Amino acid sequence: DVQLVESGGGSAQAGGSLRLSCAASGYTYNKDCMVWFRQVPGKEREWVAAIINGARYANSVKGRFTISTDNANNTLSLQMDRLRPEDTAMYYCNDRCRTLFGPGTQVTVS
Repeated sequence: DVQLVESGGGSAQAGGSLRLSCAASGYTYNKDCMVWFRQVPGKEREWVAAIINGARYANSVKGRFTISTDNANNTLSLQMDRLRPEDTAMYYCNDRCRTLFGPGTQVTVS
């Protein structure tokens, strides 16, 4: 089956770090198609970071988050540093070229 599965979420204190991973299976993704989103209950899904002709970031995470891709392992990552309570959300990996989302991984910052 073609799917994306996120991992690495959890709890962190403000100022701390977490690293999310997104493993693609059943196909080989194009790195220029990969995006990280996040969503808080009751709010719309928010774009966080993407690789589109280079790494691009939402203003809210710029300078704190780093998106990267390991093409050999078909895995996308999101390094999140200097976390803030407002980063608390469900984080989703997306292949925008296939309209494919993973089930998400929860990040909670206190």
